[in-house]
Amino acid sequence: MPELISVLTKGEIKKKVAHVARMISSDYQNGELVLIGVLKGAFIFLSDLAREITVPVKIDFVETSSYGERTCSSGRVRITKEVEIDIAGQNVLLVEDIVDTGLTLTVLIDYIKSLNPKTVKVCTLLSKHERRETKIHIDYACHEVRNGYLVGYGLDYAGDYRHLPQIYELKL
Repeated sequence: MPELISVLTKGEIKKKVAHVARMISSDYQNGELVLIGVLKGAFIFLSDLAREITVPVKIDFVETSSYGERTCSSGRVRITKEVEIDIAGQNVLLVEDIVDTGLTLTVLIDYIKSLNPKTVKVCTLLSKHERRETKIHIDYACHEVRNGYLVGYGLDYAGDYRHLPQIYELKL
């Protein structure tokens, strides 16, 4: 039976999301913003973040595949759902649940830039800086984490645990 070890409580997540939303709102106070959530993991974070941001936002999603039912990335990233709205000339904020190796995010940033936005920035709920395999800039990070496979608040293992209201380390 897998063990779940608490990493971030509901209250801690709420405070961190509100703090990052205030920074984003300040940075974009004179304009609109397009939030592009990375499915499936970022949907809960994106929802809470969008409600906390005080500037006008549009929302769309992109989906990738690189993990499958494994606990580490395969290293091959496929875009399985493309952005549907026109983001040319727009300020775009790519919203991720977790940035681990950085490989998926590198592919996504290149893809988003190919759609000719005005700006592209990155916001992540969790950043695992020590696992980076590529140099990548994170503009807004709610929380730095070290090791462990994390689940809850949208993050999953083989489709399970997304529904949990806080973040746990999964010990298999």
